[in-house]
Amino acid sequence: MKKRRKENNTADVIFVVCNTIVLTLFCVITLYPILNTLAISFNEAVDTLTGGIHLLPRKWTLENYRTVFRMKTLMRGAYISVMRTVIATVLHLFLTALLAYVLSRKEFLFNRQVSLFYVLTMYVSGGMIPSIMLFKNLGLTNSFWVYIIPGAVSAFNMIVIRTYMNGLPDSLVESAQMDGAGHFRIFLKIIMPLCKPVLATVALFIAVYQWNAWVDVMIYNSGRDDLTTLQYELMKLLSSVSQQSADPNAMKNSSNMVTPESIRAAATIVTAFPIVCLYPFLQRYFVTGLMIGGVKE
Repeated sequence: MKKRRKENNTADVIFVVCNTIVLTLFCVITLYPILNTLAISFNEAVDTLTGGIHLLPRKWTLENYRTVFRMKTLMRGAYISVMRTVIATVLHLFLTALLAYVLSRKEFLFNRQVSLFYVLTMYVSGGMIPSIMLFKNLGLTNSFWVYIIPGAVSAFNMIVIRTYMNGLPDSLVESAQMDGAGHFRIFLKIIMPLCKPVLATVALFIAVYQWNAWVDVMIYNSGRDDLTTLQYELMKLLSSVSQQSADPNAMKNSSNMVTPESIRAAATIVTAFPIVCLYPFLQRYFVTGLMIGGVKE
């Protein structure tokens, strides 16, 4: 018995050591690109071209960020990005959760058929040209609502939320119905509060997608400067910097010259900063949401 216990203790120690080494390497691999990008964003652009920048800038400067924030349409783009992220996240989350609640109820007659219809949309698409023609006929092009309405309900997010709702006791809904509560009131007062982990997880997915989106701006609103987004403006900035820095002699003659690599690093930090600040507040819900379906009773 003592020998077996000693062998188990040795195996536990080996597991802990190996697990620690693997997780440490994983953290280093994950954090190094982020810290390297941060260092390049604060380093002098011409000096960055010589290489050797790892975790700390060699020559500190804020010129890369000044170039990014010097754009005339940057603040307008940031405003539109914030507005589309907030409105789309709230609206999409509410509509998707409402649909998931309906499809999670066993008394809904067409539960399986409607679910199959939404699952098919994940695999079958009309393509870009039909989508552009449809949005144009609906009057969504050259408008803010082209960012909001097309993706108002997500089939994948609906399935995730519905799976979580299926794990809730049916007695909660039945007792509320016996007290005279309707389905909409049950959804708002009972189901929604109990679904905070999965709703926070889905909200993070939607917010990250909306914040990083810029292709729809280029396709539907490229001619409207008042409907531009931060990411689209940063993309245009990278293109313009690439053209301006094509002459290597011009770069050598200017201490304040920026390069595509330095601007790309600064733009990446500016773009990722809001989401990085948002994530800690949703982390505990996000971790819980990843465990959806992991335990069955």
